[in-house]
Amino acid sequence: MKFGYARVSKNEQCLDVQIQKLTAAGCEEIFQEKISGAKDDRPQLKGLMGKLRKGDTLCVVRLDRLGRRMMKLVALINEFKEKGIEFVSLENNLDTSSHMGMLLFNICAAFSEMERELIKERVKAGLDLAKKQGRTGGRPKALTNDKAETIKALRQSGKMSVKKICETMKVSRSVFYRCINQSIEV
Repeated sequence: MKFGYARVSKNEQCLDVQIQKLTAAGCEEIFQEKISGAKDDRPQLKGLMGKLRKGDTLCVVRLDRLGRRMMKLVALINEFKEKGIEFVSLENNLDTSSHMGMLLFNICAAFSEMERELIKERVKAGLDLAKKQGRTGGRPKALTNDKAETIKALRQSGKMSVKKICETMKVSRSVFYRCINQSIEV
């Protein structure tokens, strides 16, 4: 039996093109997933792995749809080979039923891993540049010094409930209690 596996990294992305290509390639059953290829916990892939038997073929549109890490891809393809399962990547013109296909797989997997490393380097460089420019990551602090003082004054006056103070000052209960219970410096 010929199985297909289609994956996109984000929920907003569409699987339709992959599904059309896998159907055109003769896949009888297609497993679909919307999750990062770097994640190890992929329920649809796990379900597919449980269905694959000797003589079956697993087909993907591109190698990176199966995974992004070279070591994991190589291990997966070797597992397929040991179980007598063929692997086909349509756009990479890769078919592991031949020695040349296995060689091409190893080359493609190396490029996929290199691309991921380049992305990580670019992200790190961007974060380093932002840090040098004085920008910090994360969410802005919920409290300014003025806001903290106002919250404390409102609480001490006893004229407003905790709920009303939180609504008025636009802070959560947890921020309110941190402000009151700790002499926080904001």
